[in-house]
Amino acid sequence: MKKFKVPYILLAFVLFSSCQGYNKLLKSGDVDLKYRKGIEYYNKGDYVRAGTLFDMIGQIYRGTQRADTVGFYYAYCLYKQEDFIMAGHYFKEFADAYPRSRFAEEADYLNCYCYYLNSPRPELDQESTDQALDALQLFELKYPQSTRINECNRLIQDLRERLMTKDYINSKLYFDLGYYKAAVITIRNSLTRYPDSKYREDLMYLLFMSNYLFAENSVLSKQKERYQNALDDYYSFVAEFPKTKYATEVQKAYKNLAEQLKL
Repeated sequence: MKKFKVPYILLAFVLFSSCQGYNKLLKSGDVDLKYRKGIEYYNKGDYVRAGTLFDMIGQIYRGTQRADTVGFYYAYCLYKQEDFIMAGHYFKEFADAYPRSRFAEEADYLNCYCYYLNSPRPELDQESTDQALDALQLFELKYPQSTRINECNRLIQDLRERLMTKDYINSKLYFDLGYYKAAVITIRNSLTRYPDSKYREDLMYLLFMSNYLFAENSVLSKQKERYQNALDDYYSFVAEFPKTKYATEVQKAYKNLAEQLKL
């Protein structure tokens, strides 16, 4: 066991010396040294130390030739530390401040990607998803020849599917709770926004059933008009999905609907 003691002691000494040197650097007034060491740490993948140094000297280098490098590297250090909210903020701030920088396109894309990474699962609020979509679409308009266009399209499609899923979850929830009017509104809006939704058959089934049950639970004076609305949705549904997986439920509802309208 003794033969392992010396290497461990040396390792501990090296680490201690490194920390001491870094702490001394933080207290130093040598801005140029902090810049050079920041680049060195960055290239080694030590984004915590590099980010701290770039943060310290950012204001000092503002307006100089090194300003865009410091600004971009600082944002990238936050990104590599998975602080996507702050990284996105600084990437956007950078892209707005330095539109002609060699880092401008990369900063714009990473701002979009940070929004994408912050987009939650479909069950949760989708504000970040909407922001990511807007940012990605703006990026494609701004850089139509970018090599990242295909990747942007992939991200946009993924975000759209999250929103489609969110709409379906909301529609199903309203339906299950018996809020048929709210379900109808939500479904119609979703079908308008996403006519190619992978939930289209499910949504159109819920639309028909919501209108049918809404009519069935209405006061007598309003039933006929609402049954007619349900009938219209029935015809649309069976025309588009003649072999639907919901055939049994749909035909049962239609039979009662036809009796009510004396078809």
